[in-house]
Amino acid sequence: MGHLEVHLDHPCLAQYETTVFFNTVVKANLSFRQLKVLDGMSREELFLWLPVKDIFVTDPSSGVILIDIGYALKYLAFSHFDEPPICRSPNGTLSLSLIFIIASFKFN
Repeated sequence: MGHLEVHLDHPCLAQYETTVFFNTVVKANLSFRQLKVLDGMSREELFLWLPVKDIFVTDPSSGVILIDIGYALKYLAFSHFDEPPICRSPNGTLSLSLIFIIASFKFN
């Protein structure tokens, strides 16, 4: 098991199926096909911001990433990572390298 820690210049918002918030520091434990105990990432669901707890892939052939927001699992197609979204910060825009890390772990 490893550790992932990404530092951003500013908190930012990215758009997938819904809006996702990234804090200035995003941390997670890395294991096979999983980002566990995520810290610094939230997902908007029905006007609420829910922390993303885990991101994992149970079956790479399914083409789906599972996102655990505590009360439910959300399914996100791999295709959402084909083009990394722009993460908008209060000081402009930046391309979020965390997207590439998450996208690359889905196939391992």
